[in-house]
Amino acid sequence: MNLTTGSVYSFKLNSGEELIAKVIDTSEAGCIVVSEPVSVAPANQGLGLVPSLFTADPKNEYRLNTNSIAIFVLTDDSVKMKYIEATTGIKVPDKKLILG
Repeated sequence: MNLTTGSVYSFKLNSGEELIAKVIDTSEAGCIVVSEPVSVAPANQGLGLVPSLFTADPKNEYRLNTNSIAIFVLTDDSVKMKYIEATTGIKVPDKKLILG
């Protein structure tokens, strides 16, 4: 698996769950070390991001078994901004072109 550390990826697990997390390390055999994992879940106004683990500190590092991953891809920029907002509380402004 060729993943870039420090980047945010979307993982589709064999269970059908979609997970978004920042990749910390890929050197361990059979797993990917990630931080601040969130799951994609249906909400009233579309899809939402919810913590993947409710009983653990989200700032910890977690090991994701590579055998559990069906698909992975870099997270789309618009979703990545929502991930950053959900995990840090920082609202990233939309990119706008200023014409003058």
